[in-house]
Amino acid sequence: TVAIAVALIATFAGMLALLAVFAVALPLPAAAQPVALQEGNQYIRLKNPQPVETGKKIEVLEFFSYGCPHCGDLEPVLQGWLKTMPADVQFRRIPVMFQDRWIPLAKIYYALEALGEEARLTPEVFIALHGKGLSLWQDKTFFDWAAGQGLDRKKVEDMYNSFGIGGKVNRARLAAQAYQVQSVPLVIVDGKFQTNRIATHGAMPATIDALVAKARAERPKG
Repeated sequence: TVAIAVALIATFAGMLALLAVFAVALPLPAAAQPVALQEGNQYIRLKNPQPVETGKKIEVLEFFSYGCPHCGDLEPVLQGWLKTMPADVQFRRIPVMFQDRWIPLAKIYYALEALGEEARLTPEVFIALHGKGLSLWQDKTFFDWAAGQGLDRKKVEDMYNSFGIGGKVNRARLAAQAYQVQSVPLVIVDGKFQTNRIATHGAMPATIDALVAKARAERPKG
């Protein structure tokens, strides 16, 4: 009947109005909310800031190791952030060597970087180590793996064992000491802001962006 139809329409309209109220009341997704950083919580301002190597660009520096499983978990998140990195920001990495096996892994990083293959193969190194269980810290295993990735094995061996790579490894040790790195992954923004208590790897990009904004505001204008 007409009366029943009218009642149903009124009920439906009421339900829509109620849903609209709930939609307004619900919090925005985490990605849509601005990140409010607290010093001493999500980040620390370093007492002894370090000079950056990126000139006018804001430096985002990750201390990491291929041997660190947490670094491997963060890697795909960082790869996503790199695709949207602001134009006035430059990303760098420095490998740490907390254990003997991580020393050859640091050499792998610098060898791939010198060969122009680091960006392409860093995700693959993590997969080989933590997904496939390959012992890339063993020279022969790494050289075989590199050849399987399409690299010239002889060029890889020569670069890996070169004096230049040894020098970069030594400088990496000094940088980790200067920043007093105790654990990884660790991100330093513009030589003075250190990530601290990040709840999840997924929260890292927004934290980096917020620290970049702070660093940008503190840089001299002009």
